[in-house]
Amino acid sequence: MRFIIEILLMGLAFFIGARIVPGVHVDSYATSIIAAVLVALANSTIGFILRLLTFPVNFLTLGLVSFIITVLMILLVDNMMTSFNTSGFIAAAFLAIVVALIKAVFSAVVGEKE
Repeated sequence: MRFIIEILLMGLAFFIGARIVPGVHVDSYATSIIAAVLVALANSTIGFILRLLTFPVNFLTLGLVSFIITVLMILLVDNMMTSFNTSGFIAAAFLAIVVALIKAVFSAVVGEKE
């Protein structure tokens, strides 16, 4: 049940982020859920491999490379979906920041259940 709630909250974060960030367009809430799931899958597969390969540079830049990889995964999902559009790297970067902040707020409100 917690997994489904996490997916719905991630979709909500994408939906709110698309409304806040100019240059990002999501057709519906269902589309934002699909986009969020695809970004999570891309981050856990391709992003993981890229993070392993770029670990030394990521260590030296204090995690900036991981952020760039996340933005690239958002752009990858943008190319895969027609109903989720970003206007470029900057819009995707702002979307990643807004989604991370919204997820942090959701985590603080919902809390961790042991």
